[in-house]
Amino acid sequence: MIPEQYAYFPALNASLNGTSAALLLAGRYMIARGRVAAHRACMIAAVIASTLFLLCYLYFHAHVGNIVFLGQGVWRAVYFAVLIPHVTLAIVIVPMVIVTLSRGLRARYDRHRAIARWTWPLWMYVSVTGVIVYFMLYRWFPHS
Repeated sequence: MIPEQYAYFPALNASLNGTSAALLLAGRYMIARGRVAAHRACMIAAVIASTLFLLCYLYFHAHVGNIVFLGQGVWRAVYFAVLIPHVTLAIVIVPMVIVTLSRGLRARYDRHRAIARWTWPLWMYVSVTGVIVYFMLYRWFPHS
C-alpha cells in the first residue's frame, strides 16, 4: 500500500514520461523541417521533463520503497520483458542525453547528429515504456 501523501507520484511520473515523449516527437518534427530554434526549445523542455521525472521517481522510491508487480502468468513475463530493457536503457540514456544536448548547445552539429541518431530512439523508448510500466503496475494490476 502506498502512503496517501505519495499516492500521486506514479501518475505524475507517467505524465512526465509522456510529456517527454511528446516533446521528443515534436523536436524531431521541428528539426526535420529545419526549424532549429523550435527543435532546441522542444529538446530542452524534454530534458527538463525527464529530469523532473528522475527527481520525482527517486524521491518516491526513497520514501515508499519498491513496488511489487501483482500480475500473474503471461502478464508477469510481459511486464519484466518491458521493465528490464526500460531500466537498463534508462541508465544508459542519461549520459547520452547530456552529451547530445551539450554538443547541440555548443553548435557542434555534426557530432550532435552522430550521437542524436542513437540517443533519440533510446530516449523515446525509455519515455514510452515508462508510461507502459506505470499502466501495468498501477492501473491494470493495481495495489489495493
